[in-house]
Amino acid sequence: MLGTVEFHYGTRDKIGYACRLLRKAYRSGASVAVTGALPDLKALDRQLWVFDDVEFLPHVLAASEQAMPDRLLETAIWLTQDPRQAPGERSILINIGQSLPEGMDRYPRVFDIVSSEEQDRRLGRQRWKAYAGQGWQVNPHEIQE
Repeated sequence: MLGTVEFHYGTRDKIGYACRLLRKAYRSGASVAVTGALPDLKALDRQLWVFDDVEFLPHVLAASEQAMPDRLLETAIWLTQDPRQAPGERSILINIGQSLPEGMDRYPRVFDIVSSEEQDRRLGRQRWKAYAGQGWQVNPHEIQE
């Protein structure tokens, strides 16, 4: 058995939900990588700057092939299209994308966020089957907003 996939489904606001999940992970001391399509990662990056008036969540958007300064490599939240390239040991991978993340076997715990939008739900069901087929333990969490 690989790790576990916490399958969170039914949110109306995938980016807002990811912000709340990242806040909880950061407060617990976890080191996290977030993966998805670049436009979604950029939207998450923007939202992380403004979603909480009193708390800042340190994060890096690794959206280019340029090398990161060493001082940024230890940042707790790493936003990347390729989670295999997130530096250091990271205990959690959050998928806000619509496909199975590359290199997810590096992470003991994966959170997959699925919106209530029909196409995202359909692709989410496909990912669920793929996770289970690869030997991941999949735990469903319906989001009640």
